[in-house]
Amino acid sequence: MSKFWRLITTGVGVAISLFQLNSATAQTLPQIPASSASLSNSSVLELPTSPNEVKVQQVQSLTLLQTLELAEKNNRELQVAVLTWERSQAVLRQEQGAWYPNLALSTELVQVDNQENPTDLNFETESSSSAFLNGTLELNYDVFTFGRRSARIKTAQKQLQFDQLELERLQQQIRLDVINAYYDLQEADEQVRISQAAVTNAQLSLRDARALEEGGLGTQLDIARATVQLKNAEQELIQAQTQQDLASDLLTRILGLPETIDVAAADPVKVGSKWNHSLEETIIQAFQNRSEFKQQLIQRDISLQQRRITLSEVRPNLGLFANYQAERELSQESTDGYAVGARVRWNIFDGGITAAAAKQEAVNAQIAETRFVDLRKQIRLEVEQAYKKLLANAKNIETATIALQQAEKVLELVSFGYSQGATTQLEVNTAQNELTQAAGNRVRAITNYNRSLASLQRAVNQL
Repeated sequence: MSKFWRLITTGVGVAISLFQLNSATAQTLPQIPASSASLSNSSVLELPTSPNEVKVQQVQSLTLLQTLELAEKNNRELQVAVLTWERSQAVLRQEQGAWYPNLALSTELVQVDNQENPTDLNFETESSSSAFLNGTLELNYDVFTFGRRSARIKTAQKQLQFDQLELERLQQQIRLDVINAYYDLQEADEQVRISQAAVTNAQLSLRDARALEEGGLGTQLDIARATVQLKNAEQELIQAQTQQDLASDLLTRILGLPETIDVAAADPVKVGSKWNHSLEETIIQAFQNRSEFKQQLIQRDISLQQRRITLSEVRPNLGLFANYQAERELSQESTDGYAVGARVRWNIFDGGITAAAAKQEAVNAQIAETRFVDLRKQIRLEVEQAYKKLLANAKNIETATIALQQAEKVLELVSFGYSQGATTQLEVNTAQNELTQAAGNRVRAITNYNRSLASLQRAVNQL
């Protein structure tokens, strides 16, 4: 009777690349922000515990250009996109390693204890033990994989291209979000200024109404109307200030700034540049430049390569191997030997699993084609909407500017007439309301024009 005790079993796998990877396959990512969050930096994973850590302690005035630069540097979505691109680079390097053979070394130490059963004449058992050291060095290389290896590499390359285009798309979208948030803040700032001016005018009207009432030229009704006008203006000012705070908070979040910093717009509200292309030219530019079209084509290619990989599982695969084995009993001489050969693996029948998986990838390719067609309609609609809004807002700026000039003249004439007793307090209040509305309309017309221009530039990937 024999018993075996395996004392130590160790295995070491070593993959050796006989040649360096072709440097031409390396991808360079143009104009991407470096990841600012280190895996070893645990502070980014901690949450604040004190009110002082989230209390706004600094208000920083930024221009639009500065906000765009900060977004490129600090935005978390962009950082995730960069990390995703880096991960795809590593996957590509992993798949390219399949072109080279693998060299593996395994060793084991075995203790063998032999015991002989006692006989009828001898009741004593005899035992002996010996130790063996075995080692195997094996070289393997897949010569023919029916396209699986090249398909996996092409899939990794396409995924890397897809992630790079996704980073480009996300950069454009983040810029558009920053620009819109900045214009929202500008509009809120202007609305606060307009509301403050309305409060000041209402205070002056109330003062004049009281003075006229004391001089016998006014009535208590005029004072009441002026008071109502002042309170309404104060409420509008509070709403404008609240909207200003919300717009600042949103821009701060998009920029990825600390909780203790708030943002103010340093640029004044002004009309953006003109768009010098026709609608048809703009649509063609969008079709040529948008990364989303390229992404759907790449996604289609990835699905086709995945189908090729799946089908290779039921087709012949040829591999070569060479190994050298050595075994030595620690108390005696060693023995060794080697073997060289080829292996063929062919999964002839798998119950239709591979065919079903290949069908799924073929359908995924058709889905990508369908999305490409739908994307064409969607992007054309984006261009048309932004272009038409741009033209309409350009006309609105002209109209609102004229209306504002006229409202200023009307208020000046009505206020002068009221001081002379020729007009009523109601006419003054009406003129003030019209001036406030005209000023707000002009600011909205300008910011809406700038938003439409940014949307149009985003539609053609030129933001």
